[in-house]
Amino acid sequence: MRRLALIAYCLAVSVPTVAMAQSAAKPAAPAATLDPATLKAAREVVAQMQGDRTALLNAMAAPMVGMMQQIGVKQQDQAQALVQEVVLPTLTAHFDELLDIQARGFAAALGKDDLQVIAAFYATPTGKRLVAAQPQLAQAQLVGTQQWMQSVTPEMQGKLTKAIQAHGWGSAGPAKPR
Repeated sequence: MRRLALIAYCLAVSVPTVAMAQSAAKPAAPAATLDPATLKAAREVVAQMQGDRTALLNAMAAPMVGMMQQIGVKQQDQAQALVQEVVLPTLTAHFDELLDIQARGFAAALGKDDLQVIAAFYATPTGKRLVAAQPQLAQAQLVGTQQWMQSVTPEMQGKLTKAIQAHGWGSAGPAKPR
């Protein structure tokens, strides 16, 4: 079970797309209730956002090798072989399913007209450069978020300690009535 969770985590981190961050407040509508034209426009946007699928999946190879090592395949050459022989072919075979899931999320959140405008943007040279820059941007955001969390953690820990004390919550549980 730990392996499945780790694989899911690595996929979520490795596939750079906004579609994976759908709002929990507005779940994606079932495909049957989505307008087919809107769903088609959403599929185009998602495909453009992903860029070249082979390049995207190949970019995931190194993180996947690391994941294999974390789940117990310690020899790098063995981990690389598993990624090349099993992981990447499996992801490639199911890639359209991922695009369909993401397209349904986009179609549920945005209208056909907006999706067509977004698709037009991604077809421009600037849109294509944005897609190409996504892995670098995702890495920069991850590093930036980690640095930010490290910088606010001491302050937050101090405030949490004071709040816990103010409430009378210690390691023994909630304060007893006086």
